[in-house]
Amino acid sequence: FQMDTTPESYLDLFPLDAIVYLTPDSENVLEDIDPNKVYVLGGLVDESIHKKLTLQRAQEHSLQTARLPIREYMVKATNAKNYYSETLAINQVFEVLSTYYETRSWPAALKAGVSSGKGYVLPDAMK
Repeated sequence: FQMDTTPESYLDLFPLDAIVYLTPDSENVLEDIDPNKVYVLGGLVDESIHKKLTLQRAQEHSLQTARLPIREYMVKATNAKNYYSETLAINQVFEVLSTYYETRSWPAALKAGVSSGKGYVLPDAMK
């Protein structure tokens, strides 16, 4: 993948109505990737300390938000830790998005990017 870096903020580079901030705290489910939108992948060091930080950042700038459709396509797996998290690392979110863009399949994309350590699996993995 080609990547350009700049010290400028994404808020200065793109129209605000074209930006979609991806956050696991959004009420909006990402149903498809729009090539006319710019998707911001937020990054956090510790999800337990910074709850809803990405959602708050997006709301401060009146940006659209969306979350990956983990709840819609995956189920909670039985695990000893009783741990379930929809918060993914940036590389995992990128893997989900790039796999979805190639396959147009959310199950395939989520399988590629959501590790079993998050507590979610595809329903057919439960069988």
